[in-house]
Amino acid sequence: QVQLVESGGGLVQAGDSLRLSCAASGRSFSAYEMAWFRQAPGKERETVAIIGWSDGSTFYADSVKGRFTISRDVTKNTVTLQMNGLKPEDTAIYYCNAYSDSDGGDYWGQGTQVTVSS
Repeated sequence: QVQLVESGGGLVQAGDSLRLSCAASGRSFSAYEMAWFRQAPGKERETVAIIGWSDGSTFYADSVKGRFTISRDVTKNTVTLQMNGLKPEDTAIYYCNAYSDSDGGDYWGQGTQVTVSS
């Protein structure tokens, strides 16, 4: 049974930093892309950052480029999102996702709330 468990959300002030972690278990993720999505109230879920599990290649949404960093630890099966220079518009529920085209896997965590006050 695949599980993605997020942690690290909270309430911070604008300009502060937060580090989100996603603990992944239940299968090998070598063929997967791991991603962070977010959904703000009244808005659609959007991609924040993506990392290839095997090669570590990354993608960032323009809105977080230069402020957020995604990384993975293949020995600990974790994916981390380091968020610096947080802005009120970063307020959302952040979700960890594991996706693979090759085997059709698409798994989601339960989400963690990030609130940035101005």
